[in-house]
Amino acid sequence: MKKMNPVVHFEMPAEDRQRMAEFYSKAFGWQTHMMGEEMGNYVLATSTAVDPDTRMPLTPGAINGGFYQKTPDMPSAYPSVVISVDDAQASMKDIVNAGGKILGEKMDIPGVGAYVSFMDTEGNRVSILQPVMPKEI
Repeated sequence: MKKMNPVVHFEMPAEDRQRMAEFYSKAFGWQTHMMGEEMGNYVLATSTAVDPDTRMPLTPGAINGGFYQKTPDMPSAYPSVVISVDDAQASMKDIVNAGGKILGEKMDIPGVGAYVSFMDTEGNRVSILQPVMPKEI
């Protein structure tokens, strides 16, 4: 039986990141962190407390997420989830073999891990993340 890989992150598009940040802060108490141009103006969203060393949620099953810039040329500007995997390269092969399509190239996000998006067989944009292992102290 294949190992189950958990959902560890959510992503949603935003037209106006300032407006989005204010909405989620006021409505749900979330904290946001605006990334710069080098990170595509991505906005990290903290919806649950995290361990300061591992950045993993303290509450089992809870996840945090982020917002990306909504653009007219995005093939799928809808909310999606990120699935944690042990080996991104092997998982990319599994996705293709199962009928999915990899979107773009795998990228390394400093301090986070290897990341790539894909389309599933139902037309949903989903992503995988091979997390960077926490450093030993």
